[in-house]
Amino acid sequence: YGGMGTMSKSKMNGVDPQAIINEYGADTARLFMMFTSPPEQSLEWSEEGVVGSFRFLKRLWRIVAEHVEQGVVAGYASGDLNAEQKALRFELHRTLQKVADDYGRRQQFNTAIAAVMELLNLLSKFTDKSPTARAVAQEVLENTVLMLSPIVPHACEALWRILRPGSSMLIDAPWPSVDVTALVQDEIELVVQVNGKLRGNMMVAKDATREAIETLARNHPNIEKFVLGQAIKKVIVVPGRLVNVVV
Repeated sequence: YGGMGTMSKSKMNGVDPQAIINEYGADTARLFMMFTSPPEQSLEWSEEGVVGSFRFLKRLWRIVAEHVEQGVVAGYASGDLNAEQKALRFELHRTLQKVADDYGRRQQFNTAIAAVMELLNLLSKFTDKSPTARAVAQEVLENTVLMLSPIVPHACEALWRILRPGSSMLIDAPWPSVDVTALVQDEIELVVQVNGKLRGNMMVAKDATREAIETLARNHPNIEKFVLGQAIKKVIVVPGRLVNVVV
């Protein structure tokens, strides 16, 4: 990592990374440095940033522990999924695509870490505890650990052994591959506007006709609220992007 020897706290002094390692551990130090700044830029010291990195790792550890408390399961491999489960797998494999590109071609480690953090936020809102949902959650957590392993290898090896008892990430786990079938969406999200102002969003079938989208927009709860009985002059549909109701 460029400039890893010391971190600039001001123009007059530096901070020894060993101080962070002593207090928070090597993985927190690595995560803070890689998340805070691209390798080619100087690194600004931030106590809040160090604490934030430490809290993220604790949160990941807690989510894995709470998941495994319900029993060890295999990651999702096949089978029917509902819309919420499909959406989570879509985000997982889109994140895998981005992280591989960020690590490899772009060498932008901070944006890769941010993408994984966003994925974990989505998982934390995933409340489905059905067997299929738990298999999808297992898939997400295993791949989260693998994506973070170049940055925080010690924690990720320990987390992998919790998720896969009797297995070692270093020995048994290749770099994850993208499931292209998970990236095929049955539904897409459209922005909903009234007179050009954002008023919400809605999910529609990927192959929905303009007429079907217009009907859904006219009956959208937010549209009814903001139209307030005014006459709708026209509905403008921009395929794949937005619906604008003009009153």
